[in-house]
Amino acid sequence: MRRAVFPLLLFLFGFILGLLCLFPIHTVSPKMDAAPLTASRAGEEPASTSEASTSGLLRAAARAAEALKAEDYGTLGDLVHPERGLTFTACSTVDLSTDRNFTADEIRGLTENPRQYLWGYEDGRGSPILLTMEEFVRQYIFAVDYYTQAPKVGVDQVVLSGNALENVAQAYPDCRFVDLCYPELDPDFGGLDWCSLKLVFTPLEGQWRLVGLIHSQWTI
Repeated sequence: MRRAVFPLLLFLFGFILGLLCLFPIHTVSPKMDAAPLTASRAGEEPASTSEASTSGLLRAAARAAEALKAEDYGTLGDLVHPERGLTFTACSTVDLSTDRNFTADEIRGLTENPRQYLWGYEDGRGSPILLTMEEFVRQYIFAVDYYTQAPKVGVDQVVLSGNALENVAQAYPDCRFVDLCYPELDPDFGGLDWCSLKLVFTPLEGQWRLVGLIHSQWTI
């Protein structure tokens, strides 16, 4: 009886081994977490804390957008870079030599400043944009709800562009930015009413500090 069982066992062992050769078992390794993105770029030192990461950048952009929506300029001023201040760009193309720049304290007291400033010129008509800080923020920077409604978000990437030069990366080479974009406001306009707000940040002591706000829209 034993002699009959032994060849049968050899046959079964060989059959199973053959199946393993034809259909090998694939093992799955545990999923590895991707390395976190930081504010560092080529030739730069990495940021010192997790706040100066891409997730921290998005949180800072959300805080700034929320403050703009609530017209909480005290909180917005707290996010502004203490030395570089905050530069406003009316229409896509940044010119740091002419664009208006304000300190953090000036941002905090934005509503109390009655002075009108020249922010640039209207696209197509060339009319001067003469507004107070509060008027400019309401009519250009946060004319729509970018905080809760913006359909598209770009990180270090311009979502949409028109004829105007999009030079945010060149104008702010040591910074990163978040582009909050509406590809369209009214479907009847076929996208010709798109607009966006770019929030530009630079790392300082492990935190993202706001240095630029750029309004963009369709241009002729």
